[in-house]
Amino acid sequence: MPLRQYFHPPAITAGFTAVLIGYSSSAVIIFQAAMSAGASVEQFASWMMVLGFGMGITTIGLSWRYKMPIITAWSTPGAALLVTSLGDITLAEAIGAFLLSASLITLSGVTGWFERIMGRIPLPLAAAMLAGILFQFAVDAFTSLETRFGLVLVMFAVYLVAKLVISRYTIILVLGAGLGLCQWQGLLEFSEVTLSFSAPQLVIPEFSPAALIGVGIPLFVVTMVSQNIPGIAVLRTAGYPAPISSIISWTGMTTLLIAPFGGFAINLAAITAAICTGPEAHADAGKRYLAGLSTGGCYLLLGIFSSVIASLFSAFPAEFILALAGLALLSTITNSLHTAMADETAREAAAITFVVTASGLNLFGIGAAFWGLVAGVTAYLVFTKIRT
Repeated sequence: MPLRQYFHPPAITAGFTAVLIGYSSSAVIIFQAAMSAGASVEQFASWMMVLGFGMGITTIGLSWRYKMPIITAWSTPGAALLVTSLGDITLAEAIGAFLLSASLITLSGVTGWFERIMGRIPLPLAAAMLAGILFQFAVDAFTSLETRFGLVLVMFAVYLVAKLVISRYTIILVLGAGLGLCQWQGLLEFSEVTLSFSAPQLVIPEFSPAALIGVGIPLFVVTMVSQNIPGIAVLRTAGYPAPISSIISWTGMTTLLIAPFGGFAINLAAITAAICTGPEAHADAGKRYLAGLSTGGCYLLLGIFSSVIASLFSAFPAEFILALAGLALLSTITNSLHTAMADETAREAAAITFVVTASGLNLFGIGAAFWGLVAGVTAYLVFTKIRT
């Protein structure tokens, strides 16, 4: 491929949008997790630095190797778990728990058991789960009209027109229109953003039973269930035969390397990955891996300037982020629902999966995506048994 073909504007925009949404929606949770572990400001910057590098290297490497938009991310549910679970556990003990979780993730990939489980889940149910995960983002895009009516309305109008006139550049135009209107209305606050570099902060791990059992194992379970299962669903729904075991192994081994510096968990992305697997990223599905390269490049840049992440992303109005995310994911939601409902024999089970996932149910610290899949698979098995 000629060098200029790597600079595909829709793919670059998809990557930028994915990173913008991912960081702006959960960077503050990482900060809370680091503070709960007793980390200093410099150590928090180290967490963000190694996570940025880890996500960047795995996203670029896996996307290039398999020519698929394989997007990795930090475990947002895992970070939320850390906020509530660390308690009296020291930072060194938390690092030990990170290493245990990473070891278990690596083992899951190397042994292939996770891929065998995923191979038994019917595609309509995986697609329904994905649609349920993304549903709230589309809802939030339009409920944000209540607080920033003009901004969101203009972005939606640009989306509709662009879809009709120049579909492949839809999100670029929505992004540009939103940024332009924010600037015109004085909604962008870059005054407190300063450029500075971070340095990795090594913490020697300690291994205590309380941390390993109370944090390490739950972190492993939450990461696999709430992140990697939906991440695989994104790739499967988009038609990419991703080598699951290999991907999980690489994310686990990468986490092992960065855990002593605060890299608590790297896994497959779901929501942000959906932005890079849709037609807006590239008309040719075989070239959407370019969006993965763009995403990885943005990760690396943010890893270098990790100390300014919070101030940078706080410069954007929340409604702008919500609208951009929801509009960018509409095509993926549409395609997922089509796949979920296309097979009549699995249609009702898929509907159950979608409804439970979209409900936001949380039981025993495990999110709705898992319970939606459990409900859907149960219904599928019951209905299949009745029909036979």
